Amino acid sequence: MLIPFFYMLREGGMKTSITELLSLHEAMQSGLAGQSVDDFYFLARTTLVKDEMHFDRFDRIFGAYFRGVDDSLSDLMQEVPEEWLQRQAELSLSAEEREKIAAMGGFEELMKALRERLDEQDERHEGGSKWIGTAGTSPFGAYGYNPEGVRIGQHGSRNRSAVKVWDKREYRNLDDTVELGTRNIKVALRRLRKFAREGAADQLDLEDTIDKTARNAGLLDIRLVPERHNAIKVLLCLDIGGSMDDHVRICEELFSAARSEFKHLEYFYFHNFIYEGLWKDNRRRHAEKTPTLDMIHKYASDYKLILVGDATMSPYEIVYPGGSVEHWNEESGAVWIKRLLRTYSKAIWLNPEPRARWDYTPSVKIVREIMGGRMYPLTIAGLDEGIKALR
Repeated sequence: MLIPFFYMLREGGMKTSITELLSLHEAMQSGLAGQSVDDFYFLARTTLVKDEMHFDRFDRIFGAYFRGVDDSLSDLMQEVPEEWLQRQAELSLSAEEREKIAAMGGFEELMKALRERLDEQDERHEGGSKWIGTAGTSPFGAYGYNPEGVRIGQHGSRNRSAVKVWDKREYRNLDDTVELGTRNIKVALRRLRKFAREGAADQLDLEDTIDKTARNAGLLDIRLVPERHNAIKVLLCLDIGGSMDDHVRICEELFSAARSEFKHLEYFYFHNFIYEGLWKDNRRRHAEKTPTLDMIHKYASDYKLILVGDATMSPYEIVYPGGSVEHWNEESGAVWIKRLLRTYSKAIWLNPEPRARWDYTPSVKIVREIMGGRMYPLTIAGLDEGIKALR
């Protein structure tokens, strides 16, 4: 079982070694794999993956290889997890039923109601339309439905309508070694070029060497020039996590292509919208944030700004102070994005969602307006349009 899996990891670019495979085999012989496929997965990931950046790639290969495997080693008499029972209570509401559930009446009213519920509630609730709990139509809790709710204790997004998300969020860094499917993106990015020779003169200038040697009566006269580089400077800001999980692959392809095409590339991550801080490592995004003002002061106005995100969120996250789903922002996202646009006049927003959906999402319409219409789909044709706007 392990040998074909090992070769599949190698073919997928994981560069797993024989030594690591033997370590996994030894750990399994010692009984460290436990009694389930889940235990084996965590053990295999620990022994075979060298860098956390490749966790997502490992997950895809593991899922492809072990899809359909029956977890027959698990104890069939074990107690059914409570979270499974909770999800069985999840409602499936029709479109008509969803329309009947009224919104709370605005962001301030929603936050006020949540504070009141926290003060009054003293036990767990399931279903219903008022208390914090699971299922039901209350604006507070998990695995239910409300058009303007606060998601608490739910794994992942479902309806993408939450105004606030009170959960620990873990995001992965994008893999900048992705090669498959990046060729067309590279071709599109190459249209944004301005070549210059920089650095030490260590590259042979063949034409000038021939010319100077001929003029020197055949006596060899070697001429060197600095290496030729694309002098365009790019500031790349990528939305990560939440609804962007659906677009990880295309974003990795863009990220990988940009890293190879631009010598002067700086990148940052954000979630949903840009506020007072961004980060470069999703594993340490709470501990190592870069203030947005510091970024603006550090990188001059000659940088081209490329924002990447689906712009799918609650409108409160853009236009209201405190609208961020993860923290209390003193100034609205719209204020911060306008500061960026004042500094970087050459700026575009690339959206991985199909253009046909944009008019049906209020937040996308707001972002397009703030960007002055400079939003383009994350497709080859969209990249071509965006590159023209950055020239």
